[in-house]
Amino acid sequence: MIRQFELVERVKAYDKFADEDAINKAYVFALKAHGNQKRASGDPYFSHPLEVAGILTQYKLDSKSIITALLHDTIEDTEATTEEVRELFGDEVAQLVDGVTKLARIELQSDHSDQAENFRKLVLAMSEDIRVLLVKLADRLHNMRTLHYIKKPEKRRSIALETMEIYAPLAERIGMQEMKNELEDLAFSEINPEARSSILARIKFLRDEGKDNVAAIVDELKDLLAKNGVAAEIFGREKTPYSIWRKMQKKNISFEQVADVIAFRTLVDNVGDVYKALGIIHQAYHVVPGRFRDYISTPKGNGYQSLHTGVIGPDRQRIEVQIRTRDMNQIAELGVAAHWQYKQSVSDKSAGRDFQWMRELLDILEQAANPDDFLENTKLEMFPDQVFCFTPAGDVIALPAGATPVDFAYAVHSAIGDTCVGAKVNGRSVPLRTELANGDQVEIITSKAQTPSPVWENFVVTGRARARIRRFVRQRERDEYKNLGKAILERVFRDEQYELTDKALKEALTLFTMSSIDDLFAEVGSGEITGRQVVEAVYPGTKKDKRKNGKVIEFARSLGRRKKTEPVKPGIPIKGMIPGMALHFAGCCTPLPGDRIVGIISKGRGVNVHAIDCETLEEFADTPERWIDLAWDESAVDDVHTARLDVTVTNEPGSLGELSTLIARNDGNISNLKVTGRTSEFFDLKIDIQVRDVRQLTNIIAALRASSAINSVERARG
Repeated sequence: MIRQFELVERVKAYDKFADEDAINKAYVFALKAHGNQKRASGDPYFSHPLEVAGILTQYKLDSKSIITALLHDTIEDTEATTEEVRELFGDEVAQLVDGVTKLARIELQSDHSDQAENFRKLVLAMSEDIRVLLVKLADRLHNMRTLHYIKKPEKRRSIALETMEIYAPLAERIGMQEMKNELEDLAFSEINPEARSSILARIKFLRDEGKDNVAAIVDELKDLLAKNGVAAEIFGREKTPYSIWRKMQKKNISFEQVADVIAFRTLVDNVGDVYKALGIIHQAYHVVPGRFRDYISTPKGNGYQSLHTGVIGPDRQRIEVQIRTRDMNQIAELGVAAHWQYKQSVSDKSAGRDFQWMRELLDILEQAANPDDFLENTKLEMFPDQVFCFTPAGDVIALPAGATPVDFAYAVHSAIGDTCVGAKVNGRSVPLRTELANGDQVEIITSKAQTPSPVWENFVVTGRARARIRRFVRQRERDEYKNLGKAILERVFRDEQYELTDKALKEALTLFTMSSIDDLFAEVGSGEITGRQVVEAVYPGTKKDKRKNGKVIEFARSLGRRKKTEPVKPGIPIKGMIPGMALHFAGCCTPLPGDRIVGIISKGRGVNVHAIDCETLEEFADTPERWIDLAWDESAVDDVHTARLDVTVTNEPGSLGELSTLIARNDGNISNLKVTGRTSEFFDLKIDIQVRDVRQLTNIIAALRASSAINSVERARG
């Protein structure tokens, strides 16, 4: 355990203006507060905050961070109070300790939702003061170093998984590479100890066999650079077992195929020497294609800068060489702590907001519906593998591997993402689901009439894009549920000869424990509450629906048989719907404008729209309360709808061409085609065609039936 004077000396070694008295006072205060408390290891509990403070001294953090580390468990685990800490150590320390304490309280819970809420609070706290994250990371690092003392395997695994998924990526995001590596390796040893042991054994075998002749390679590289006028410090470092394992899994290769188990770091005096050293090494050795990365011209989001290259080096060994200046190396090792903002201005409490990734996390937090959504989308945002793309103006946009033009659009600005209708990559138009590659120049085409499509969520990979799309879909869905619910209630109240008024609905809010009429409309529209339940709540004793005991089907069929001259009670008007919203076209009958339609309310989903003669309606004969009358809105014909045809074509050259030509001549568009059967003479096809209404579909069917290449064509039902 670090002694009191040793801790003070460590801080004074890099900060001669450190508040020695305050550190001593915090040491004594925490020691007394924790008293005889013990950790799972049996050590005095005070050893933990002391070790956390010691870890932070390695990163040369300011006095207040060290004091916070000493005090971070006092409010949670002892009788000390926030007011007491504030009185003794000031507002700044009290706020830091309080921020870390609130996280610790949530972290005691094992439920996934609590973990998500914990992470949400961590992001909020570190956006106000990044030191909260630094103390939390040091706290987690020491807990991981002592994880083996926890007796329950499931608890150890849970902590290790949380470390791997959240804390290690956060350490990487702020550039604290060494801490990230240790957190990952400690977590890996708990999650997959067999794999880690196997990799360590193979590394030891290479070392014993002399196949990792690090010293000889270092000497050869150093001599090569020196002869060409570049003074360099070079050392080889084994990659961590987890980084090797991750590469094996990602590339689906064996350990023997991992060529760069050891990376050789080359430190030079200035940026000019960095590129000069690269040229010397490339001239002396064969370059491994696809292994060069320039993180100096395009730094990583955490400020990391370096050149990475792979070459067939000394003794014909394939090696990785990293070349950077000493200042770059300092940032690579220590991250945000290497250029600690509080050394210049202790009043700057919002340093975390200066990081682009932090702003992106806050943006996701704003869009997320709940902590679980936030946690899921943030994990996406923290993917380490990146591609660098360019705007037409030459600005660099860093994205996760697998990102699409939609991700790119949202990375540039949320408004550009929302209105994205197309994209050009390197001057060529591409589908929005196209994966981007390093160096792509991306131009986003926008339209004020465009809104986010729910389909985008199926292929975007950034948390920011997914959160924004989900928010839009959630809001659109609620608006549609609300409008649909209002229309349903107006119809039900009218059928029962009551007037739908706000005063009447307010009576129902208490019974359904809702805060607003809009909430009630939304619940009715989504099918969680039926319109009849609302009527009965407002006017108890209302008669039941007359359409029951199977007569509802006769009602539906009578609608289909009704003469055109007979008056028809207008149904709730609908038009085209976006998948995933409040109204859904039934796939069994694919109704079109011009078809008579009816709606079936599905709980929690809204309304499924069926053609009036759909056989599926038989299944709902005993639930008349789920039926609602619908009618097409006049503007529905302006939208594109999908109809399905069963077609049999002759098995002759040109038959399919004839089929597609006839459909195109009648302004139809084939969106899907499936061969369902074939013989030597005929092919049976199912074809989905995009049309405006029934009239257009009828014209297409007539044109197909008139062709000698088409044996039969019918509109598909069921």
